[in-house]
Amino acid sequence: MHSWWWKILCFILLGFTVVGGFLMPVPRLDILNETIRNLYFHVPMWFTMLVLFAMAFYYSIKYLRTGDLQDDIYAVQLTNAGIFFSILGMLTGMEWAQYTWGSAWSNDPKQLGTAMSMLIYFAYIILRSGLKDDEKKAKISAVYNVFAFAMLIPLIFILPRMVDSLHPGNGGNPAFKQYDLDSNMRMVFYPAVAGWILIGLWIANLKVRLGLVIYKRENTLQFDLEKTAEK
Repeated sequence: MHSWWWKILCFILLGFTVVGGFLMPVPRLDILNETIRNLYFHVPMWFTMLVLFAMAFYYSIKYLRTGDLQDDIYAVQLTNAGIFFSILGMLTGMEWAQYTWGSAWSNDPKQLGTAMSMLIYFAYIILRSGLKDDEKKAKISAVYNVFAFAMLIPLIFILPRMVDSLHPGNGGNPAFKQYDLDSNMRMVFYPAVAGWILIGLWIANLKVRLGLVIYKRENTLQFDLEKTAEK
């Protein structure tokens, strides 16, 4: 992730998303109207959140297998970045709902499931802040992170589909691929997904690198103190 090409690609894709998202023509659909442009922002942010949480899930399992605290750093920083994008996704979704459903919050099953998932991950941050021992913190939070991701899937993808919902793709409503998602929208939507995922990985990468620097500095300091004590 230290290469530069994907960062330039990220800028290009997001620049195209912003310009194309606001200026390129969109289908004139009932109720949605111009708000359909939010598809380029709201949905890719959720995809980015899922990618980051899935990677955090992987590193949590990896830590439980190896006991390497560096894997814990990857897990926690990927989770933090995922939480950031979950907040962005929720805010853009509420803004969209205000204009299409008449209210930013309507207790829709998809909204409730997402809110519950976010609370579970917020609790992850609180859990870590309440533990002082690094190894104990890493082990407990890794186990919690595995269960948090396991809960995310039914809360967002399964349960909302089993009940009535206003959200596209849930409760019998058609998904956007079944709407008039024309070639102009696809031309912007797919680069938007790639661009937002890349910026999410970029943010997580910076946070991981900072975490590793702090970890190595603390280990070096502790080693120096132990050597001094031996003398």
